[in-house]
Amino acid sequence: MSHDLALAQHHALDLARTLMAPVTLFEVDGLIGVLPSDELGDADVEILQEYDPFQIGPAQ
Repeated sequence: MSHDLALAQHHALDLARTLMAPVTLFEVDGLIGVLPSDELGDADVEILQEYDPFQIGPAQ
């Protein structure tokens, strides 16, 4: 878990590309975390962004 949103976003995108699976960036109790989307389930978290490695977008 982290407090740095930019760092968490970078790691989420990297994790999605490494696992070749969607991952979700979420916040809970003021902390930011990243998990594979299928492992998040029905957790009581605020979803910030989902990263899909198969979706083509602008280079960052």
